[in-house]
Amino acid sequence: MFETQLLLPKVMGILNVTPDSFSDGGAFNQLDNAIDQVADMIEHGADMIDVGGESTRPGAAEVSLDQELSRVVPIIEAINDRFDVAISLDTSKAEVMAAGIERNVAMINDVRALQLPGALEAVANSNVQVCLMHMQGQPKTMQDNPNYEDVVNDINSFFEARINACEQAGIAKQRIILDPGFGFGKTLAQNYHILAHFQAFKHFELPLLAGISRKSMLGNLLNRPVQDRLASSISAAVIACQHGADYVRVHDVKETVDALKVWRAVNQFSGKEQ
Repeated sequence: MFETQLLLPKVMGILNVTPDSFSDGGAFNQLDNAIDQVADMIEHGADMIDVGGESTRPGAAEVSLDQELSRVVPIIEAINDRFDVAISLDTSKAEVMAAGIERNVAMINDVRALQLPGALEAVANSNVQVCLMHMQGQPKTMQDNPNYEDVVNDINSFFEARINACEQAGIAKQRIILDPGFGFGKTLAQNYHILAHFQAFKHFELPLLAGISRKSMLGNLLNRPVQDRLASSISAAVIACQHGADYVRVHDVKETVDALKVWRAVNQFSGKEQ
């Protein structure tokens, strides 16, 4: 028997405590339901729980600071009380970041890459990791007309600028994770171009995160509703890892972990250790 678990890319289990998430809106915005979901994800191999209190699906409206805090703070505290698991906080607001950091989250996962007022400072005044995601536009309008000269090169230029901004603010480069932002201001073709060229973001020598689970790039390709995208989500996660992803952000933890164990076992015996 051989061991694959410790060698896997890290699996982030998604916990949306919002009423309007594209995939599971309202399912986990009650504390008991959320805690049960966290327990299930941990049992099935999640390395980290990604807590989000504001939907960033295409067309989503922003929520107020007080509303977002009221959603995420109780669940972060409850997870810390009950489990020994790393927490990622999915937010763009500096005040929400500070509240999570005060409660010992391990990562800030920001779809706006620390561009809102105070966000750079909130992370700089801590020792947490930060995931910088690329998004063209804002959630409410980002899918109206995505336009790039070269989508991979443009994302690379964005990453370079944001890494420099982080370092100038006092955030050490080794704390940074990069996410090209599948579905955030990209056409269907652009999303698959990014996935095919995911390795092109490795030159920064930083961990990469892929968040493709249940997204419309899968549904639109296959003509499948959200609840029928399990197989395609697993396939996309494995392909992302084959192309260099160090983290995959997923709804279906058990199935993704199983698939990645098979992928790792094949790599072990083929001499292609990742």
